[in-house]
Amino acid sequence: MQTQDKEETLIIGRNPVLEALKAEEPLDTIYMNGTGGSLGRISALAKSRGIVVKNVTDQKLSQMAKGAAHQGVIATGACASYVTLEDLLDISRKKGTAPFLIVCDEIEDPHNLGAIIRTAEAAGADGVIIPKRRSASLNATVHKTSAGAASWLPVARVANLAAALDTLKEAGVWIYGTDAAGEAYDTVELTGPVALVIGSEGFGMGRLIREKCDFLLRLPMCGKITSLNASVAAGIFMYEALRQRTAKA
Repeated sequence: MQTQDKEETLIIGRNPVLEALKAEEPLDTIYMNGTGGSLGRISALAKSRGIVVKNVTDQKLSQMAKGAAHQGVIATGACASYVTLEDLLDISRKKGTAPFLIVCDEIEDPHNLGAIIRTAEAAGADGVIIPKRRSASLNATVHKTSAGAASWLPVARVANLAAALDTLKEAGVWIYGTDAAGEAYDTVELTGPVALVIGSEGFGMGRLIREKCDFLLRLPMCGKITSLNASVAAGIFMYEALRQRTAKA
């Protein structure tokens, strides 16, 4: 799989660093304070791959993490590797399964994006698609919030999200948007080639993106609150798709 572009950034915390090592991410240096438990495993894996391991003070790690909980370890390197849309479609072709993709329409909070990536990886999605503008990128917060899933699940970053949806349609993928005006989420078949579009935290899907959708899905809202956190809603939709696809298999 060919990477489209990369961002130099940090991976902060034991599990995100360990998963990055296991996924053979291109890391440059690992900064550590301590040797016990998972830190020892991280050090051994890093040295076996020829990655520089530097023992530093806790103060140094705290300074690098800028307030984030570093758990005694930070890795530097090109941890944000993006792929192309064609790469994502190739995944399902090679598996012999219908595409299952998650599209994030202007998810700007890195915690939400990280949580979506974590759930998408657990739910068996082939990958995530994000726009280059008005979106969180694969930064250290996303890696940490994803609990390392960002090292395993491919992410495509596209210049024009609407055009990307057109490309998916040409490949036979149906676009399912998430909107309060849609059909009940558990009454629509999600077993075929699916791209689930998750709207932004405050405004949902943009008008043009909404118009590109083949179907709209909604969640029942029985309380006084009329919306859910984007990552929570995304998880419900993804696991309904997984439930249907598993039942059909």
